[in-house]
Amino acid sequence: VQLQASGGGLAQPGGSLRLSCAASGTILRIYNMGWYRQVPGKERESVAAATTGGGTTYADFVKGRFTASIDNGNNTVYLQMNSLKPEDTAVYYCTFHIATPTYPYGSVYWGKGTQVTVSS
Repeated sequence: VQLQASGGGLAQPGGSLRLSCAASGTILRIYNMGWYRQVPGKERESVAAATTGGGTTYADFVKGRFTASIDNGNNTVYLQMNSLKPEDTAVYYCTFHIATPTYPYGSVYWGKGTQVTVSS
């Protein structure tokens, strides 16, 4: 299984970016997906989590600004980020909990990360 993330870049404060992350490979089932972020010197933190059933949860610091969504047909998860703040600057990682022939009960996979910089 491979995860390909895209959509990071530079945005001004108050601006928007949309991240996407597509899973490919032999996938039996996707249980849930999520987005994390990390800045140098700090631990990786959860931003949003989404299940294929449609439930989503968000960290308090992004509620009302970020929206996670899933395209089940394309095994892709999105993160729409609005009203960006400089403190949102981080490397954003996608993660999938996926069942494969090797791990039929599921295993967690991580994307390589995409840089988001919010600056004027």
